[in-house]
Amino acid sequence: MACVRLWTATMGLACGLAWCVLGAPARAQGAEPVDVELVLAVDISYSMDLDELALQRDGYSRAVTSPEFLNALKLGPHGRVALAYVEWAGAEEQKLVVDWTVVGGAADAARFAEAIRAAPLRRVYRTSISGAMEFSADLLDRNRFKGLRRVIDISGDGTNNQGPMVEPTRDAVVKRGITINGLPLMLKEPAGSMLDIGQLDIYYEDCVIGGPGAFVIPVRGAHQFADAIKTKLVLEVAGVVPPKPAMFHRAADQKRVSCTIGERMWMERWGN
Repeated sequence: MACVRLWTATMGLACGLAWCVLGAPARAQGAEPVDVELVLAVDISYSMDLDELALQRDGYSRAVTSPEFLNALKLGPHGRVALAYVEWAGAEEQKLVVDWTVVGGAADAARFAEAIRAAPLRRVYRTSISGAMEFSADLLDRNRFKGLRRVIDISGDGTNNQGPMVEPTRDAVVKRGITINGLPLMLKEPAGSMLDIGQLDIYYEDCVIGGPGAFVIPVRGAHQFADAIKTKLVLEVAGVVPPKPAMFHRAADQKRVSCTIGERMWMERWGN
């Protein structure tokens, strides 16, 4: 199988073909086969206002019920995926909002979407992308499925400022046979008082994403949000490495931003 070099941190080669898996743990006999095990891990920190939280929920609900997503399910050998929906903020603030659900058609997708919409909105302090990674990876390791690929889809509007350092956490998760994709939300002008950075997409490329075929889709306007989520989920489910128009980004060979910038900004402002 031909492999392309898409991610160049501590991992070596990353396979860009649809069903390439590296280092996935053995599953117990009788585990249910699916094409993809996918954790949707979404940011609910206080930097997200209530309108953005609702927009995020609505975007994922619409994406999983879209014709494009349902058609993408048919591309895999099993024709079904396992989805889980996680909300995260600080280092101790991760919640499994919608438990693992097998989606193989419109009725399954509608049930999953309704469960997302029905959960009460929450906002929680701090931002721990590393905590979200570890929590999501553990969900993948402990579920009852045997996927051809395992993916964590992280959306958020800020940098890691609590919990373990994000870069070594990313590397450890990828070594477990998991791909991490990113959806950086850049809906507001950066404000120093909010500990924002102007190049969140670069931060996600250099510090967050990793593994076979990993990619980032930045969202710079509310009008782009639903389409970006839909496109991202279709690519993840279909196992397709995206082309590289302006909409898509992949990790660069050389790091362009410090992966500890969030922690440093927090320390400078709050001293802890």
